[in-house]
Amino acid sequence: MTVRLALRRLCQAVFAFAREARGATAVEYGLVVALIVIAMIAALKGVADANTNMWTQVSSKVQSAN
Repeated sequence: MTVRLALRRLCQAVFAFAREARGATAVEYGLVVALIVIAMIAALKGVADANTNMWTQVSSKVQSAN
């Protein structure tokens, strides 16, 4: 089997999967999951920044108390 034939069969399988309703549903679920992950990353970045600022303040207060 040549590479070209294997690639052609792979493309045909992908296009057949995309034409089916199940394939479209899987793509939609994939997009929803991707958006959820992006939102989680953005939220965690905000939490991480707040946490870093809090511990910086704690550190400076402990150092000034000595």
